[in-house]
Amino acid sequence: MTQRDWIEKDFYRELGVASGASQDEIKKAYRKLARQLHPDANPGDAQAEARFKSVSEAYGVLSDEKKRREYDETRALFAGGGGAGAFPGGFPGGAGGFPGGGQTFDMGDLFGNTGGAGPGLGDLLGGIFGNAGGRGTRASATRGQRGADVESELRIDFTQAVKGAEVPIRLSAPGRCQTCSGTGARPGTAPRQCPTCSGRGLVSRNEGAFAFSEPCPDCRGTGRIVDDPCPECGGDGVSTRTRSLTIRVPAGVDDGQRIKLAGQGEPGRGGAPAGDLYVKVHVTPHRVFGRSKDNPDDLVVTVPVTYPELVLGSTIDVPTLDGSVTLRIPAGTQSGKTLRVRGRGVQKRTGPPGNLLVTVSVAVPQRLDDAAQKALHDYAEATKGFDPRADLL
Repeated sequence: MTQRDWIEKDFYRELGVASGASQDEIKKAYRKLARQLHPDANPGDAQAEARFKSVSEAYGVLSDEKKRREYDETRALFAGGGGAGAFPGGFPGGAGGFPGGGQTFDMGDLFGNTGGAGPGLGDLLGGIFGNAGGRGTRASATRGQRGADVESELRIDFTQAVKGAEVPIRLSAPGRCQTCSGTGARPGTAPRQCPTCSGRGLVSRNEGAFAFSEPCPDCRGTGRIVDDPCPECGGDGVSTRTRSLTIRVPAGVDDGQRIKLAGQGEPGRGGAPAGDLYVKVHVTPHRVFGRSKDNPDDLVVTVPVTYPELVLGSTIDVPTLDGSVTLRIPAGTQSGKTLRVRGRGVQKRTGPPGNLLVTVSVAVPQRLDDAAQKALHDYAEATKGFDPRADLL
């Protein structure tokens, strides 16, 4: 997709959002539409699949801040079409715009953007203020466009997040067409070089003293002609498909963190590199363990203990993700005290491992037999001189 296509397509309307929508609003709109239009939810529905492709294409541009900025600038500059008024007074032979008054130029035609296949600003100025010949140089064709980034989500359990894991996922997203291997031509055939532009993707046009380069109208700037399009992708080389991937989840990943898989997004057009895949990780909470807010590499656990164990001191067993370890409680430890078990937290490939932070909490029995009640009354009588609220009063 070239910036010429951007002028003709309204990606905001495709997603049903305003042009000033935030990234969160764009993401929510895309996810809602993607769930509704996904091929898995609409088997055999060609119209839904086409809409799914259009929505994915729109999101691929609007979710990328740089692409979105270029898209907005392109549409703002050429909103009227034909390039009219792009330069005050226009160029010779044009109606307030470029020569001929009806020629549309990409943003790349003006600023030499790598996303376009036309002359940069220097080429245009060279044509106006050039040397004795009065002709500017022609920009080389940059036909390929990097594929859009793709987003997906993955849910893992707490242990996988702490220890790391390799998790298989199935992803339905635009990918290189398997039928034609991305060439866009029916199997057994191949694209041919465009005879109009000799495969360059650009053609030159003279207007008196000026020379202009523009995308070839026959091959639409690709440099290739597909005479017999692939029935799967219609000549685009890209089709929506379901593929299996293995996600390597690093140890210590946080809930909501995104994992980047370079080159696993939508394939590029015209030999350009593929986009990236971003997988957002959701971690299912553990019934016993948690992560420290101060240091996510530290695990936290609350362990119930008896009052005598705190008063007299003791050695208890505490759970870890790999079994149990013993922990010594010093005599006189207060309820709510946090003790440290070193090296029993997140084990990363580099750097020191995290710790297990054990908070001890007194467990109060709901019922006592007669002997226990008598012993407790005797203890209360023996320690009635101790007032734990003396400092408060």
